[in-house]
Amino acid sequence: MNVHNPAASEFEAGASRTGAASWLPQAAANALDLQRWALAFRRRWRLLGAVALAIFAATVLLTLQATPRYTASASVALDMRKENVSGNQQVLADLPADSSVVDTEVEVIKSRQLADRVTRALDLDHDPEFNGALRKPTGMAGVIGGIKSLFGAAAPSRRQPSEAQIQRMHEGVVSGVLGHLGVQRLGLTYVININYQSESPAKAAMIANKYAELYLLSQLQDKFDATQQATRWLNDQLEHLRQQVLQDEAAVQQYKIENNLLSTTGATLTEQEVSSYSQTLAQARAQVAEDEGRLAAAKMQLGRAANGGDVGEALNSALIQGLRTQRASISANLAELQGRYGDRYPDVVKAKRQLADIDAQIQQEIQTIIANLEAKVQVSKQREGAMAGSLGGAKGTLAANNRSMVRLNELQRTADASRTIYESYLNRFKETSTQGALGQADARILSKAATPGAPSSPNVSRNIMLGLMLALAGGLGSVVLVEILDAGLATADDVERRLGAPYLGSIPVLSSVAEDNSEAPIDYVVSKPLSGFAESFRSLQAAILHARVDDPVKVVAITSALPGEGKTLTAMCLARSAALQGRRVLIIDCDLRRRTVNRMLQAEPQIGLLEVLNGEATLQQATSLDAASGAHVLPLAASKFTPRDVFGSSAMDRLLAEVRGRYDLVVLDTAPVLPVADTRVLAPKADLVVFLARWRKTPEPAIQAAFRMLDSPGVILGGVVLTLVDMKQQAKYGYGDPGYYYAEYKKYYVT
Repeated sequence: MNVHNPAASEFEAGASRTGAASWLPQAAANALDLQRWALAFRRRWRLLGAVALAIFAATVLLTLQATPRYTASASVALDMRKENVSGNQQVLADLPADSSVVDTEVEVIKSRQLADRVTRALDLDHDPEFNGALRKPTGMAGVIGGIKSLFGAAAPSRRQPSEAQIQRMHEGVVSGVLGHLGVQRLGLTYVININYQSESPAKAAMIANKYAELYLLSQLQDKFDATQQATRWLNDQLEHLRQQVLQDEAAVQQYKIENNLLSTTGATLTEQEVSSYSQTLAQARAQVAEDEGRLAAAKMQLGRAANGGDVGEALNSALIQGLRTQRASISANLAELQGRYGDRYPDVVKAKRQLADIDAQIQQEIQTIIANLEAKVQVSKQREGAMAGSLGGAKGTLAANNRSMVRLNELQRTADASRTIYESYLNRFKETSTQGALGQADARILSKAATPGAPSSPNVSRNIMLGLMLALAGGLGSVVLVEILDAGLATADDVERRLGAPYLGSIPVLSSVAEDNSEAPIDYVVSKPLSGFAESFRSLQAAILHARVDDPVKVVAITSALPGEGKTLTAMCLARSAALQGRRVLIIDCDLRRRTVNRMLQAEPQIGLLEVLNGEATLQQATSLDAASGAHVLPLAASKFTPRDVFGSSAMDRLLAEVRGRYDLVVLDTAPVLPVADTRVLAPKADLVVFLARWRKTPEPAIQAAFRMLDSPGVILGGVVLTLVDMKQQAKYGYGDPGYYYAEYKKYYVT
């Protein structure tokens, strides 16, 4: 990157010979310039000496006036292994074997509550070491008191303090007790050291031991209180739960009575009736089937047998059996007579008549038997129908009962749940009642504090060495702090000395040079062309146009390290100022993300730079005229954005070549260097890069970082412009800057 300074020819000669930056190593050297710091310390030696002396004197004075204090240490160990005699779950559980629990117990020991217990146990409210009201006056107050007592002056009578005063005094004593307590965990163990510092060695040991003792007692008390509170609560709950159980069970019984759901052997009465009717109906149906079967068999056998003697039912009749016996006898006699006398013999005819009579009697008896069977079938069917009707009625009642059972089951579940909860609470109450006398602390005293033999503070030699180091560090730090706080650039000398870059000028903030700053700065340049604000841009224009002696400057890139440093404002005002002088000027908005030119001109163009580069529009179509100044503007369309490298394309090269032929000055409003890479691509294509730095705001490291990013072949840095300068404050920065004389020449301008 080349640097051109219009005020010094050696910059141009060096740049033309080497084509590389000669200022960047110089700027880096300035950042590490030990001589500069030596001069700064020498220049501010009074500040350094005053701060160092004050710190050292304060350290020595505090050490000499400090009261000797003694430190005693007691140790407690958290006991993670507990005996469980009763086997019941405790109301307040034991501490888990967790590292964070140890840290928690450290905070418990350091708590104000435990300090209050120690204070009351040892009656430290009446100890002058902790109660300032009981201390004898020292220093000047002691001298005055001694003089008064020497001359017999009576001490002022003390009024009885109020309860509020006593409480405030007690809180102050507790705070004093906490102020000298030290509690630390010993490494990664479960051991906690309790250190206490006091003016008395015996008192230090006593308080440390009391802390350990009351810490253990507080654990036992907390467990006992929790158990008692749980017991009382459970007792209250049990009575309520007992009443609830009685109420729910009474509701179940009442519902059973109202809906006929009483039971004896596990089943309701209706269910028992249904079961009985079902069995009786089954028996009746079996009887009907049996009777119908016997009737059908009898009829079928009667149809097959001629005389019916073989009918099954007839075989069981004694009358038929007798008739059959007679018939057999007569048949035998008839056969004998027929064989002897023939069919016409009177005895044969008589025997035949006897057989016919007997057969008629048998048939009549069989008909009687079948009629009896049919009657029996009818009776069985009637009994079956009656049982079926009774069963149907019982089932209807059972269905109604089943619907009622839904609600009964709900009531029963509620009653069962109430009883379960009641029994659970009752068991827990019995367990809790037995825990009061079995409580164990979660810690034990590992070692008691012994009375220290030597004071632990103050350590005179250590304090003196510490005072010397603090004094030196404080003195040097105060000077460094003053220098660091002045990290911004304020003058031309700051730019050239600290950055090693040419100074092109300053752009004032409008409110510091204009009486009426209601106009926008870009409009003020047009409406007040003879103002100091407009003159600053004409001066910048002159510096830019004469920055390169060999080649004319036509394309100028305006950039900065960070956003908010006035790039677009400077570019617009510079373009308008040049256009008002009759030059052909074009400003191109190259900030793809911010597009501030559109906002300043209150425009929403539909075509712009990207459309020209993409071939969608011509330069003439995309360019608009700034009516206020006559400058041309190539904006960015509001709805267009492209992630590709448009500035590194050949289309951008052709566009810049075209505008160089059409315009006298082309101003590129670019993005800041640090957050966006576009400017690093665009800078080599410009004839000159003008770098802006906000007055007293832009950090020097940010500018140096931006310079390093721009350090590439083809980038020509014209110099640095300070923007948003308060000209009234600028006059206070010394002889080397033109702003120092602003009060002398400001009347020359129109405001």
